[in-house]
Parts: sequence; C-alpha cells; structure tokens
Amino acid sequence: MAAQNNAPLPDGLDIAGYRIVKKIASGGFSIVYLAYDGEGNAVAIKEYLPSALALRQPGQLTPTVAKQNLPVFRIGLKCFFEEGRALARIVHPNVVRVLNFFSANETVYMVMAYESGHSLQEHVARSAARGSRPSEQFVRQVFGCVCRGLREVHANKLLHLDLKPANIYLRLDATPLLLDFGAARQTLHSDAPMLAPMYTPGFAAPELYARGSNLGPWTDIYSLGAAMFACMTMATPQAVDARRAQDKVLGHLAALQGKYSRELIALVRTCMELDPLARPQSVFEIQKALAADYEATPARMDEAAGDESPAGWRGVVRRLGAFRRG
Repeated sequence: MAAQNNAPLPDGLDIAGYRIVKKIASGGFSIVYLAYDGEGNAVAIKEYLPSALALRQPGQLTPTVAKQNLPVFRIGLKCFFEEGRALARIVHPNVVRVLNFFSANETVYMVMAYESGHSLQEHVARSAARGSRPSEQFVRQVFGCVCRGLREVHANKLLHLDLKPANIYLRLDATPLLLDFGAARQTLHSDAPMLAPMYTPGFAAPELYARGSNLGPWTDIYSLGAAMFACMTMATPQAVDARRAQDKVLGHLAALQGKYSRELIALVRTCMELDPLARPQSVFEIQKALAADYEATPARMDEAAGDESPAGWRGVVRRLGAFRRG
C-alpha cells in the first residue's frame, strides 16, 4: 500500500495541555513534534500516524482513515498505546523517558522528555566529514551504555526492534539515549499483510524478514552489532538478503584491522551472525566484552592483519565464546 504525505499539526496548536512548537521528525509510522508543557518545559510528542493507512490534509487535525484500513489502523494504535505504557515504567538514563500518553484527534500521542544533542548517525557523519573515525574508546563507552539501557528494556519484556545509529541519541555530554522503538511498528506489520515491512535494511536481523519468526533479545543483538559496524566502518551494513547472496561483512571487518582491536572486531562479527543461535544470547555478554581490557599495540595489530582467513577469525570467535562462558 502506497504511503501518503501527511500534514503535521500546525505550529502553536494547544493539545492536551501542550503547545506544539514545530515538527522535528517524521516517518512512515509517526510524526514527532517539539512542544512545551504547561510549566514551560520542552518535551517531544510522538503522534501515531501510519502514512500507509491514514491521510491528514493541511488544515485538518483528525486524519482520514479509509474503511478498509480501520481494523489495521486500530491494531497499530492499540500496540502504540501499549508500548508507550510499557516504556513509561522504565526509568533509566540510557532509555528515552516517556512522561505521558493521551488520545486526541482519533489517534494517540506519546510525550517524552526532550534533551539537547544529536544522533549517533549525525556524529559519525561529522567524523567522516573531518576525515576521522570514532575511536575504540568512544565505541566501547557509547555502546556499553546502550547495552545498559537495552538490558533494562529486555528486563521489562520489551524489544527495541529498530536499533540503529539514527535511533541512538547522544546528549551534549555524549551519553547515549535509546529512541524510537520499533516494536509497535513490527506488530502492525505482522497483523497487516498488505503493509510493506517496517524495518531498516542493514540493521534488521534476518528473523525480521520472515513473518512469524521467533524474535527475542538476539534480534536486538544483531542490530546492536550492525550499529557498531556502521560506526566503525562509517557505512551502512549490507542488508540480510544481500549478505545471503554475497556476504561482504567479513571483508569489511578485516579492513578494520589496525584501526580497532581484534577483540572488538570479533565481537561485532558474532553479533552479526545470520544464525540467531550463533549470536550472543544476552546483552549482558556484550556489555562484559565491551568493558573487558583490550590491547591495541602495533605488534598485535600487525599479527591480526596477517591472519584474515576464516580459520583465523574462528579462533577469535572461539576465544570470545570462552570469555562468555567464563
């Protein structure tokens, strides 16, 4: 079903005690606004408005939903509301804080704390423009904090399902914040065969491509590895279908020898295994590996660069597995 261009709510609109300032983001599933609450605090308000199902013209507040789309629209609305309610229970410095959620204009809104900063994707793009790349310390620190937030999400029986650099927000002190969960979008897709898949190629795990697949923490772990890969290579990873035809991930990781430690490169590779059972099964395993001591001396880098064979890589993965079991 073709997506439609939806008009945002007008600037200055008062809705449920919040004043809309401007639209700050939009996608196929929702529109996000900067707004102020009654006490003058800045908040971000996310509006459920799937463009494949609903249309809002300029000057309108309530979207028009065709009769045949209403059942699927309502399923997605319910999932969006339930996801907001579940996220509201999570209070963690590395997970976006949901402050409120309400119904208006025949749809649902999620109110989140607003913080100054920029996305990890923007940070990497700026590094690339300067001719540099994120350091190993930066990658380990940022994704170590991401792991802490993701563990809290999983502990609350939730999955992110759209983890990527664009959805990792860096505050002004560079601490990360997980944004824009995709669980409701995935549920909407699974209940609506006519909708296009709602995942991000390159960051989505193989099981998201197949309807009815078993999803779990290992699904977010693939995306976590892909997000680290994107930071380190400064490029979007291959999509799963392309990897199955001709997998270039191993070659890209081998090209990072000498730039990052062998331990970090091996960790990314195991997270991005196409077989879910070959990946780490908990985020805590990744957090431990990121916090572990590592050496990146020229001697070790030279040694690593000299062994790019699959057998050499398997040795690193076996040692990582031994670390995980220890």
